Amino acid sequence: MLLRRFGLGLGLVVAVPLALVLIGTLWSSILPPVSTLMARDLVTLKGYERDWIALDDAAPVLIHSVIASEDQTFCTHSGVHWDELLAQFERWRAGEDARGASTLTMQVARNLFLWQGRSAFRKALEVPLAVWLDLVLSKRRLMELYINIVELRPQVYGFEAAAQGAFARSAADLSRRQAALLVAALPLPAERDAARPTRRQAALADVISGRARQMGAYIGCLRPPEPTS
Repeated sequence: MLLRRFGLGLGLVVAVPLALVLIGTLWSSILPPVSTLMARDLVTLKGYERDWIALDDAAPVLIHSVIASEDQTFCTHSGVHWDELLAQFERWRAGEDARGASTLTMQVARNLFLWQGRSAFRKALEVPLAVWLDLVLSKRRLMELYINIVELRPQVYGFEAAAQGAFARSAADLSRRQAALLVAALPLPAERDAARPTRRQAALADVISGRARQMGAYIGCLRPPEPTS
């Protein structure tokens, strides 16, 4: 009986993420995807702001800043950074506060399909979701999803709406400093305002800006495909 329950649980952990990804991929090909946080804002009648921007229209300095701050191995991993994930598990098992290890792909999976907060069960779902997403979507599509669904201020999602709100300009026209300030609002959008950064947030933006200058060699998977003759 115990073995049967374990098998059922393992089957659900594999089948549920696969079904969610397949449904989400089909749905996102028809309409711009809505995150679970956006759905929450709709259900609670708060509403939200989000202006979709295509990846090719976003300022390169923004993409460089995102990679520099959130996931420098984005182009090389298969959805999950296994070494970091195992290190986080060891910290959690030792009773320490386990942080980090979430790749951009894992963040997309969480934002699209799961809930916020920390739990081993959510992470158990997030990992296979990220692997499936990396299999069925291109890196370019994953990045485009990320920059359009991440929460950057309460009820403000995506870098286009956030750039308009903070700097009165499109995410296509951000300066390196402005892009770094927006990215520095993560992962605490309720406490950090790119338009009025704290000293600590401004210092973090300086670090992100410096790293972003070195990201050219790390974003080969995001370059537009060569035109076919």
